Amino acid sequence: MPIHNPERLLSLILDLHAQIRAAVIDSCERSAVDDLADVVEDDQAGDTIYAIDRVSEELLVEFFAQRVAPTWPLVLVAEGLPGGYVVLPHGSDAAAAQIRVLVDPIDGTRGLMYQKRSAWILTGIAPNRGPATRLSDIALAVQTEIPLVKQHLSDQLWAFADGPLHAVRFNRLTDTQSPIRLRPSRASSIAHGFAMISRFFPGAREELAAIDEALIRATLGPPQPGKAHCFEDQYISSAGQLYELIAGHDRFVADLRPLLDQHLAQRGEALGICCHPYDLATIMLAYKAGVILTDERGATLDAPLDTESDVGWIGYANPSIQAQIEPALQQVLIERGIRG
Repeated sequence: MPIHNPERLLSLILDLHAQIRAAVIDSCERSAVDDLADVVEDDQAGDTIYAIDRVSEELLVEFFAQRVAPTWPLVLVAEGLPGGYVVLPHGSDAAAAQIRVLVDPIDGTRGLMYQKRSAWILTGIAPNRGPATRLSDIALAVQTEIPLVKQHLSDQLWAFADGPLHAVRFNRLTDTQSPIRLRPSRASSIAHGFAMISRFFPGAREELAAIDEALIRATLGPPQPGKAHCFEDQYISSAGQLYELIAGHDRFVADLRPLLDQHLAQRGEALGICCHPYDLATIMLAYKAGVILTDERGATLDAPLDTESDVGWIGYANPSIQAQIEPALQQVLIERGIRG
């Protein structure tokens, strides 16, 4: 069933994102880095929750309960909620909800709390199909940049499943915004461009780096004296990585961490943190821009709307980049015994 009055719902989500953006920037301006980086929750079942995360989380449930649920009864899915979700209005039946809302109030916490890199607010809304609801069901997606304190511009993207991609740039000094055009790279090769395999955290970085090296040698050949074949940018934010593909800054990004589970098990170690569905709540926007996305094995990218599933993904700026990288990448994974 389609979501009724979707334009009004979009307006509310844009308002929520503006509130979160303002609250987080204000907190960053008033608080020391060490305060924002305090660990307030470190449940082994999910990602670490830092003090800065609480700033945005406090707005979520109240906003959806008061502004959204009276018109669109919903299941709100977000990290930090007991069990990973809450049904609104409070006390109502999840089966009777009209929509499921997947939210990551700050994707890119680590970079933002140290004032190194922008973070992103993510919201994906799907008609409620119960626990079977998936990323592919999302009918409305909104992604908003939380800029650094020293940065006055903030990008925002949104789209309905049956409409085009919209993008604006907000100036927080003048409180105005204007349309912008974002376009993935049209380059036919990763040569002299940004291309990377995510290896943010300790655990399997040496294997991921080896895969990266083998891939680059297979596609661009061995290093040349005094030259750099291509470059990488370890942006610790899945939404940020997607934005870089959408904006034409990156040509290829792969997050292969779920494939390393058995590799680590052979060493008696557990797989660390991976990308989760809420980190990909706005993949529809990348599709709308023309980015090509697959899962880590080259199949259709999809996942349930939950807070626990580990998700791997690969993004290509265009078909030429995919043709250059995909066969070589999958062959490298087979040769290194990462996949059959």
